[in-house]
Amino acid sequence: MPGRLVIGGVECRYGSNIVLKDIDLSIDSGDMLGILGPNGAGKTTLLRAMSKVLKPSMGVVLLDGRDIYGMSEKEVAREMAVVPQTSPSIPNFTALEIVLMGRNPFLKRLESESEMDLAIAKEAMELTGTWHLANRPASELSGGERQKITIARAITQQPKVLLLDEPTLHLDIASQIEIMELVRKLCVEKELAVVSVFHDFNLAA
Repeated sequence: MPGRLVIGGVECRYGSNIVLKDIDLSIDSGDMLGILGPNGAGKTTLLRAMSKVLKPSMGVVLLDGRDIYGMSEKEVAREMAVVPQTSPSIPNFTALEIVLMGRNPFLKRLESESEMDLAIAKEAMELTGTWHLANRPASELSGGERQKITIARAITQQPKVLLLDEPTLHLDIASQIEIMELVRKLCVEKELAVVSVFHDFNLAA
């Protein structure tokens, strides 16, 4: 099902300090939008507002016409996934167990993952080229592998919208290109509406 994200007149503050003002944008499924700017420009703040982490002091964030701040956390997580700047290593979990966490918004309290959930996670790992890492402890993964696992977990949520906050930060150039090619492929094949924060113009291009 297609997704449309609309930001209208958004203003964000930290205390009395206005960080963002009069922000308007929209993005549809199959589109990829890059947010570029230097450190401190408010890129991550905008992503936080778009993902229901920081409520704007003014304006609206609409997902398929619904104000995300009127939706529950689970409802938002079923429609939108976020990939942070860095993917922490989670001790005592395998790569597959981490990816399966993407099914949590669809599970009832204390409910275990079904065969369907496992199949969705496997497909996500195959798309990201990480299925061979399924049983590998997260602590043994490289930075690039962890980031691809994090993207696989996000895909396992089956979102309409994918938000990425400098997803290639601290990775070597080969891993940066690999991650961005993967994101572009997912945008097309999964028809995701993708918003990604960058500070590197060359990488964005």
